[in-house]
Amino acid sequence: MKVNSGAVDLIVQGEISGDTFPALVFYPSLHEENEVRKGPYSMQLAWEAPIAPGHFPLVVISHGTGGTHLGYRDLARTLARDGYVVVMPEHTGNNRIDNSREGTDENLLKRPHHITDAIDAALSSGALGHSIDASRIAVIGHSMGGYTALAAAGGKPRNEMREPILVRADDRIRALVLMAPATPWLQGSGTLDEITAACLIFSAEHDVFTNSWHTDVVLNGYPEQSPIRHIPIANAGHFSFMSPFPAPMKQIPGFLPAQDPEGFDREAFQLLLAKDMMVFFELNL
Repeated sequence: MKVNSGAVDLIVQGEISGDTFPALVFYPSLHEENEVRKGPYSMQLAWEAPIAPGHFPLVVISHGTGGTHLGYRDLARTLARDGYVVVMPEHTGNNRIDNSREGTDENLLKRPHHITDAIDAALSSGALGHSIDASRIAVIGHSMGGYTALAAAGGKPRNEMREPILVRADDRIRALVLMAPATPWLQGSGTLDEITAACLIFSAEHDVFTNSWHTDVVLNGYPEQSPIRHIPIANAGHFSFMSPFPAPMKQIPGFLPAQDPEGFDREAFQLLLAKDMMVFFELNL
């Protein structure tokens, strides 16, 4: 029987972060998909349908600074159809509506704690928790979400004054996928030494926001005992990892998240991106 993507809204009451924030959850379902609209986006989903029988890995996707948890919907749907429960939290104070925490120590602290809170909320969900394999948890992060994933998994960040940000690490995280990660808070000797999760990094050839230096921070600092792989994406830009935007949004002057280097096919890339991730997860979850 064909596996589709179910979907449901989740309100996370964060015991670690102290924040209450929304998340969108995609998961395997045997029920029919129909058009669902979320803001400007149209998606084919089995809205609030029962989850398929089985025991599935959990993946949390962390969006970039000032971004949206809806920005990775295509990737999430592909993963859900392949047998993953995918939680997409919206980071309080660092999203498209409220960006008041951008550039603050509070943001560096709270973002990783949102990941733990989102994991807890998914595992305790009456509709989904019984179907999640708590021993197989991964975090995907884009840009500032890459920092978030690393810090949640045991990285030891420091602010611009080199003062430590005391993040509570989540040792349930077994795999990390970083897409054009932002990493200046994790530079320096020993900052990544306590991470045990396997790591896959994607970098973009034409990234003008998080250039190769950011990726090198991870590649050079990752502990030797933890597996790590780097995949550079030719002709990609910083935002090429996000789902394609509707045509009207692509026409907005200066709206950089909708733009790619000339000749880059973001829609086709989404499938390749998901495929690489699923191979990585099969080996490391």
